[in-house]
Amino acid sequence: MKAAIFQQTGLPADVLEATERPIPEPGPGEILIRVIASPINPSDLSFIQNRYGIRPKLPDSGAGFEGVGVIEKPGEGVDLRIGMRVSFTSVGTWAEYAIANAQAIIPIPDMMTDDVAAQLFVNPFTAYAMVQDSGVKAGPDQWLMLTAAGSAFGKMVIQLCHLKGINVIGTVRRDDLNDELKALGLTAVINTETEDMAHRVKQITGGKGVQCVLDAVGGHTATEALKCLAKNGTMLVYGLMSSEDPIVNVGLMIFKGLTVKGFWLSDWMKHADSQIRKEVAQQVISLLASGTIKLPVEASYGLDQIKEAVQHADRPGRHGKILVRP
Repeated sequence: MKAAIFQQTGLPADVLEATERPIPEPGPGEILIRVIASPINPSDLSFIQNRYGIRPKLPDSGAGFEGVGVIEKPGEGVDLRIGMRVSFTSVGTWAEYAIANAQAIIPIPDMMTDDVAAQLFVNPFTAYAMVQDSGVKAGPDQWLMLTAAGSAFGKMVIQLCHLKGINVIGTVRRDDLNDELKALGLTAVINTETEDMAHRVKQITGGKGVQCVLDAVGGHTATEALKCLAKNGTMLVYGLMSSEDPIVNVGLMIFKGLTVKGFWLSDWMKHADSQIRKEVAQQVISLLASGTIKLPVEASYGLDQIKEAVQHADRPGRHGKILVRP
């Protein structure tokens, strides 16, 4: 089979190669999946650069954390039908075949397309869980703020909040996506290159600030976003796109009672109550299968084009996800 492999960590376009490998055999409790499509997420790119919460096993590490495929061969103790279409998580989904734990798969309803099913887990589950953990409710005085609003994840959060009636302020660095974001339900947009973020948030919220910030940028953006929090507000950090740590104003944290904490879906899935996990899965699948929430795809690439694919995925101003189609 062909797979995207890297033998050392570094920039994905520099270290990834499409390489022939033997088709793996599933062990007890595992499934061999013939991959249909897999998205390129920021977490995938961070993993290849050794900047993620789990570390690659070198040499010859696979890449890609989620995808959609068809069950090819169940391992010992697995009672699942060959040919069933499933969304799954694993390490090494940018390949013609991948091994997944039987507990890490979700059967896909017929009405859900492969493009959507490929993106079912990482962004939708993270978005749903973070909006839930934000504590922000519908109401004129309740505000959630989202940095990097134009990302695929940002668009997911905007659509979820719109359905829940939650006011959302989104930050962008360019204005070319503003109309699209507002059509998805974004209440207000702030261009961090041309506007004073804290001043604009005060204007938008009547001087009260926002109850929660979801930040994936870090650096100066997160530093300024912290100033936008209302008293007893919370910042949930789930990424570091700028590769720079924010400067935390201790005075603000003390006198406004602010909380800053990280969010990692893997940990959330481990510690969340099983009933909550089940409810999130049902809600996410329902919203995506019905088309209530959209997950657009901008382009698809084969494994032989993996370098071009990761370069495209890292390009600013995209309108949809980049998929790898083995």
